[in-house]
Amino acid sequence: MRDVAFVVYPGYSVMALAVVTAFEVANMVADDPPYDLHFVSETGGMVRTSAGMMLESEAFTAMPFDTLVVGGATIPAPSTPGLIAYMRDAPKRHRRIAAVCTGAFVLAEAGLLDGRQATTHWLHARELQRQFPKVKIDQDRIFMNDGPIWTSAGMTAGLDLGLALIENDLGPDLAKSVARKLVIYHRRGGGQSQFSTLLELAPKSDRIQTALTYARDNLHKPLTVPDLAEAAHLSPRQFSRAFQAETGQSPAKAIENLRVEAARTLMEQSRHPIDVVAQQTGFSDRDHLRRAFLRAFGQPPQVLRRNARLEAIDYQDSAEAAHEAAIHA
Repeated sequence: MRDVAFVVYPGYSVMALAVVTAFEVANMVADDPPYDLHFVSETGGMVRTSAGMMLESEAFTAMPFDTLVVGGATIPAPSTPGLIAYMRDAPKRHRRIAAVCTGAFVLAEAGLLDGRQATTHWLHARELQRQFPKVKIDQDRIFMNDGPIWTSAGMTAGLDLGLALIENDLGPDLAKSVARKLVIYHRRGGGQSQFSTLLELAPKSDRIQTALTYARDNLHKPLTVPDLAEAAHLSPRQFSRAFQAETGQSPAKAIENLRVEAARTLMEQSRHPIDVVAQQTGFSDRDHLRRAFLRAFGQPPQVLRRNARLEAIDYQDSAEAAHEAAIHA
């Protein structure tokens, strides 16, 4: 049996407990429960969550766990010296360390993410990168694995992380059984770009917003800086400076992100050939589309399309199994 400990602290988000459910269900569907679950904290005893709910916990000790999982807080705050010290020593004691959502800040404070690839909730990714420049942040991943360190995106992505950890331990069949029981995808497609690129850019002025809306509606066109500046009723020089200041990106990078977002939607939701997808979203050819996908997602468009279809099948199987169970209950 594998010991899995969940690190909790004052302000811990209740949503971060979603990851616990994956291990709980694994114990339900396996022939013999594979996991022994613990909650640990700096002082032990009752810990107040962000929602006011109290969690009973064991105090930090030198006890080794197979897996240590740090959940996030709704609003990240500096960790206590005791929590940081415990996490710094964690790699010596535990085989695997994971963080859900803003739990990545705790790992980063302890230096566990230095030089490693990691992700967190997209809303906090830039701040994590600013505070900890040695971390290689990829804000588009649902979860990431770099050696013994695992990180996930927002709180619900803790379920995706839990399924991945279970699959790593016990194989894909058990992980699929857990996903069916939870009526969720075994592997969710895409990344955090399920949030809108326009929302991420969040321009402050109506003029830049108008230019971005124009771009989104005309992705099949070249969309040069003069084109966008005209839509914003600014000179090209004024537009470029205002765009960078308001969004933190160059116009070229923002347009590529919009094109990639639109192309991924077409790849996952249509049967258009890749050449057609490239043409409709403004890429000069399929090779340019492929390179943009590799930069954005680390995978070519064909893989994302295949994964989306497999996940749709998994989800349908899960929904049908739940329906059958409800009928016979």
